Amino acid sequence: MRAIQVAEYLSVTPNLGLALWIESTLTNNQGPKDLKVSSLPDPTPSPDCYLIAVHATATNFFDLLQIRGKYQHQPPLPWISGSEFAGVILSTPSNRPSSKYKKGDKVFGASQGAYATKICAKEEALRPMPPGWDFLSAAGLMVTAPTSYAALVTRAGVKKGDYVLVHAAAGGVGLAAVQIAKAFGATVITTAGSSRKFEIAKKYGADDTVDYNRDGWTEQVNKLTPKGRGVDIVFDPVGMVNSSLKCTAWSGRIVVVGFAAGNIEKVAMNRVLLKNVSLVGLHWGMYVKAEPETNENVWKGLFQLIREGKFRGTVYTDQNFTGLEMVSKALDMLGRRETWGKVVVAVPQRVETKL
Repeated sequence: MRAIQVAEYLSVTPNLGLALWIESTLTNNQGPKDLKVSSLPDPTPSPDCYLIAVHATATNFFDLLQIRGKYQHQPPLPWISGSEFAGVILSTPSNRPSSKYKKGDKVFGASQGAYATKICAKEEALRPMPPGWDFLSAAGLMVTAPTSYAALVTRAGVKKGDYVLVHAAAGGVGLAAVQIAKAFGATVITTAGSSRKFEIAKKYGADDTVDYNRDGWTEQVNKLTPKGRGVDIVFDPVGMVNSSLKCTAWSGRIVVVGFAAGNIEKVAMNRVLLKNVSLVGLHWGMYVKAEPETNENVWKGLFQLIREGKFRGTVYTDQNFTGLEMVSKALDMLGRRETWGKVVVAVPQRVETKL
């Protein structure tokens, strides 16, 4: 098979926030462009794993951290990079008489080693590809979609009539959050930092957009809510809790999803108290172990929205990425914040001949 294998970590570790760190390493010859595609033996699945032909693989910010040895989950060297994918089942687990998926089934999922033409994955790491979806759209579903659903539905209890503020709305989790909030009958106000990203947020259902680079953006958000009361829910994958408290309604809910800005905030807890705000976090990756029933309910809810046509793929379409050789460029653009939605790379399946 062909794959992107990491044999050693990149060495630059400046004392910066995540966003500045990524930008610094990308401009100092220590970035994704150093990733190379090589020919490796086909993976041998363990008895409880499927073997899958990868047709598309999605990029994530944590991939940038992992290739530098700075992610919380670091496999022993050498290892194959990438996590999210969509593809076709080549073989089923050998330790069971029957399995959920059969040879030839189309699936999407997440497992270490997705920047490759083939990957092994356990059943719990896979989901059936939605009818009518292509590999590119499905490849970006496994991480962002359930994260946004669990944040808004499970943690924040979004309902019809709510006003929801989605930060970084043109990103992968952001566009998923916009669609989910709209599907539940909420009015969605979004923040972003460019006219193109405003356009994308609107395209996916945002009612209003606000530039969070401008002074007074919280006042603008308040003016977009009834009687200037503020929003009921804040979806925050960036690290903007302190500023968001200025435009959160009485008894509002703020869901902390991530820290894309790179800094861990020190929150003014007196504001949380005075506004009776519920401040909650979401660690979606732990649900499969800590709350497996909730994990399944989230996926049931998502698939229902997909069947109803209320949720669609968020693939970045301003540029095409085809071939594993394009993963480095895709990650580079992702790290520079030059993209929107999910940046997905098509992985052609070559016919390999043996001499």
